[in-house]
Amino acid sequence: MPQTLSVAMIAMNEEANLPRTLESVRWADEIILVDSGSQDRTIDIAKYFGAKTSYHAFGGHGEQKNVALDLCTSDWILLLDADEVLTPALQAEIRELLSGEPKYSAYWIPRLNLYFGRWMHHGGFYPDHKLRLFRRGSARLSEGVGPHSTPQFTGPKGKLRNDMLHYAYPTLDIYLEHMNRYSSEIAKLLHQRGRISKSLPAFIGNAVLNPAATFAYNYFFRLGFLDGREGLLLHLNHSVYIHWKFIKAWRLGLGQE
Repeated sequence: MPQTLSVAMIAMNEEANLPRTLESVRWADEIILVDSGSQDRTIDIAKYFGAKTSYHAFGGHGEQKNVALDLCTSDWILLLDADEVLTPALQAEIRELLSGEPKYSAYWIPRLNLYFGRWMHHGGFYPDHKLRLFRRGSARLSEGVGPHSTPQFTGPKGKLRNDMLHYAYPTLDIYLEHMNRYSSEIAKLLHQRGRISKSLPAFIGNAVLNPAATFAYNYFFRLGFLDGREGLLLHLNHSVYIHWKFIKAWRLGLGQE
């Protein structure tokens, strides 16, 4: 028996990304978009593609996405970010899967990420599997864990073959703005949970050695150098992001932020 599909999304000022994303899922039975106060054309674009929209004040990424999940009414849910696009091959694979009775109740989807104008195939950034397709009611996101909350599902999971495209950071400016914001969010969580020691050895380990080791591992051992100059730029700045979140948490502990 064919299964129905809801697409669950959250958004805030996403008019630049939404048309491309919604076009790739307009065949779904239902599109749910929870907005947190967009000032651009986000809502108008969503309604143009037939999405059901609602407002919820932003209380964290996990909480916001759970609100969207709770509004879905189909048999299955595809959780999608506003800058993610289903390739035609992935669309066909999902439709074929849901045309019958799927073997699993949740599926990992491989994600291909765009950084600074280049698709990253190495360095630990591919295949970047994300748990995004699951039976309604079978998965929830953890709340209060920062911007990268993952749906929690208990039981065996399947893997889809075809890629989801993530138009993550087409420019360096966008990347730096996001990493600055994300590192501040995570630093607050680390501070609240008492995860950061004020000792000098711990500071050196977290804020200096950890970023350096991450760069070496991803760029050399995981072949990030094969992604050219953009790969070098990505891994250098990813290490800076790790440095940021630890020094911000450390300064919070000293009462300096």
